[in-house]
Formats: sequence, C-alpha cells, structure tokens
Amino acid sequence: MTILDGKKVSNDIKNEIAAEVTKFKNRGEKVPHLAAIIVGKDGASLTYVNSKVKACERVGFESSLYRLPHTVSELELLAKIEELNQNDDIDGFIVQLPLPSQINTQKVLNAVDPDKDVDGFHPTNFGKMALDMTTFIPATPFGILELLERYDIPTKGKHTVVIGRSYIVGRPMSILMGRSGFPGNSTVTLTHEFTKNITQVTSQADIIIIAVGIPDFLKAEMIKDDAVIIDVGITRVPDDSEKGYVIKGDVDFENVSKRASFITPVPGGVGPMTVSMLLKNTLLARERHNVRALEAKKS
Repeated sequence: MTILDGKKVSNDIKNEIAAEVTKFKNRGEKVPHLAAIIVGKDGASLTYVNSKVKACERVGFESSLYRLPHTVSELELLAKIEELNQNDDIDGFIVQLPLPSQINTQKVLNAVDPDKDVDGFHPTNFGKMALDMTTFIPATPFGILELLERYDIPTKGKHTVVIGRSYIVGRPMSILMGRSGFPGNSTVTLTHEFTKNITQVTSQADIIIIAVGIPDFLKAEMIKDDAVIIDVGITRVPDDSEKGYVIKGDVDFENVSKRASFITPVPGGVGPMTVSMLLKNTLLARERHNVRALEAKKS
C-alpha cells in the first residue's frame, strides 16, 4: 500500500509556482494576485482562507482578503464581487463558502467573472470543463487529478466509483475521470445517498473517490483488494483530547488501508492539494491576462 502524500506533492507544486513567479519578476511582469471574500466568522472558513493567504506569500503572489459581516446583504456582497470583477489588478478571486442563509449562493457564484473564477464554480467554466475545453477546473478535483498523475496511477479502462454528487467534488470528478486523456478514460459510476446496494458497486471499483462528509463511511468490506482510494472527507469528530476533536475522513483508514494499493490520508491527502491548485489556477489566470494584454497591444 502506498500513501498518496498530498502534503509533499502540494509543496512540490508550490515550489514550481514560486519558480514561475520568479520568472515573471525577472521579466518585469506583474505577479499573480489572488483575492478572497469571506463572510462572517466561521472558524473552519477563517482557517482555510488564512492558509490561502500564507500560501500566496510563500509562492510570491499578491493577495487581498475582504472580510464582510455575517449580516451583509446579498446586494452588498454582489456589489463587492462586481468591484473585484472590474479591478484589473486582481487576476482571480474566490468567495469562501458557506454563505449565510440570507444570501443565494448560486446567484453569488454566477456573479463572479468567469475569467477570474479560479474556484471553477461558474456555470461557464463548469460547462467548458464538461466539454473538455481549456478552463479553470475546481481546485479539489484538480488536486485529485494531479495526485493520480504524479503517482502515475493507471486510469484508462478502470472502473472509477465516485461517492457524492456535489458540484464542488463529486459531479466534476465523474466528468473528469471519464474524459479522454490521462488521468481519465475511466468507466465512471456516480453514486449518492439514494444508491441501492452501494457495496455491490464499490466492491467492483478499481478507483474510489469519496466526498460525503460522513466519517468512516467506506469500510474495508466495501472495497476489493488493491483498489485506489481517494478520501475527500474532512470532519471534526469530538473526542477527549486536548483539542477536543479529531479530524476524520470518509474512509475507515485503519482497515481500508490494509486492502488498498494507494490511499490518501486525512489530514495530509487531498486537503493540501486544494490550496496548491487554487494557486495554479491563479497563475493560469495571470498568464491568460498577459497573453490578452499583448494581443491588445498588437491590435
């Protein structure tokens, strides 16, 4: 069994991005600029956004963080998004989820300029991804693809089972694993809460990608020997430790790892990859903006 070390791969990617940023500076070009909007004071969201700010510092990006109160109106939030859409200094930005109940999340995500949507959530980018066109791939699925590629895990002709159908992970992964190329060319089964006899499905899978938010959902008896297991889940489970909780994935790691050929740990697997791929999307956004600027000068 091989651990898919997201922490190590993530660090490798950050080093590669930092080297690209150095080239930008040496050419006298503007470095990438990533911004984030956070609404309210959700602890997990604050931790995640702060990790993005630190990651920007490490690779040499500029970063901006806009904090809005949890009482902010939808209109005010949309106005802030439009402000960032119009700010040519910002290459990409994200709106940290979840949002308060008074705000329509889909409406907010639709308001982000697709050219700055480095989270890859805008319908335009999702549609381009489904059509196998160049676009921003959502950061977590992008990170999973990168792990599969860097560990050279065969996907062609394999049976991939995706558990969970969120537009953030499950649905994009089902599309990406079935696309032409590597990683891809899999036969994909998308399962969810209403799937009957799910063990019958998972026990046939060569690759399982799970994102349901239920600790230890995937048991050893649900997989076949030498399956590849990608665990996207991350849940704080209360315990008697000093912290008061332990981080758990969707996979019963202790027992599943004994049968798997490759497996991601939680923490240290998919999580670190998400931040790195967000940076990679921002780098891609800056490169596209540079190309467009050059084309505009020529014309």
